Amino acid sequence: MISSRLCLAAAAALALLSGCSAVGTLNALVPRSTFKKTADVAYGPGPRRMLDVYSPAPRILAKGASADPRLLPIVVFLYGGSWQSGNRSDYLFVGEALASRGFVAVLPDYRTYPETAFPGFIDDAAAAVRWAHDHASEYGADSARLFLMGHSAGAHIAALLATDGRYLAAQQMNKQQIRGVIGLAGPYDFLPLTDPILEQVFPLTQRAASQPINFVQGDEPPMLLAAGTRDATVDPGNADRLAARLRAAGDTVTVKHYRGINHVLLVGALGAPLRGIAPVLNDVADFIDAH
Repeated sequence: MISSRLCLAAAAALALLSGCSAVGTLNALVPRSTFKKTADVAYGPGPRRMLDVYSPAPRILAKGASADPRLLPIVVFLYGGSWQSGNRSDYLFVGEALASRGFVAVLPDYRTYPETAFPGFIDDAAAAVRWAHDHASEYGADSARLFLMGHSAGAHIAALLATDGRYLAAQQMNKQQIRGVIGLAGPYDFLPLTDPILEQVFPLTQRAASQPINFVQGDEPPMLLAAGTRDATVDPGNADRLAARLRAAGDTVTVKHYRGINHVLLVGALGAPLRGIAPVLNDVADFIDAH
């Protein structure tokens, strides 16, 4: 049994390193004893405005995995997919990872292109954040300890919510209600566009408004920006450029570059079988506990 699991983990790592999909393998190896999943909760109308909640199992709380198990942090995780694809069910391994550290994880779907273009998916994410804020106590979490986290396009969405205050304002919230933002391999400063599909995703008249780096004002929540040095999908310099802008404005930001890690493996390293490849989960948990 042990050797079989190790072989599967090795296969998942190799697939992720080569950019292939290994989500099924990762999810198959996720421990089922660390979390309770509440699935298919609507946060708005339509099939793409649904979310799943991962709550820590009692034995995790008994270990004191959270800084204060009486007031659990709640983390809204937004997946990537070039703003064109993605499904929350593929990220069970992320929900488990966060729950295993004593955090309540909210994983929403959101509309993608061609169903919507920018800023439709930002509006959906803001509505999911509002839902998490309003329902935190139902899952043993504290709405005052609300974090945003995303990978790739999801990191872009999280960063824009935390910089351009209009989207949360439309939900009667403000960015000061976000305790921190974790961006994994996010594009934050990615103009000009060269992909014809992305030119449709981000209409010309809206393009400048799609860049989180353009909205930094000095009142942003603390951020952890992570990138893999082997990322050939999103330029790791996005993290450095946004961090420089945040620092210049007086904001708090930490940057992590993971040596030898590619775009997909950066999020894959959150999965239980691959956590030894890079300390992504440890760094995320330390950031959340610190803030």
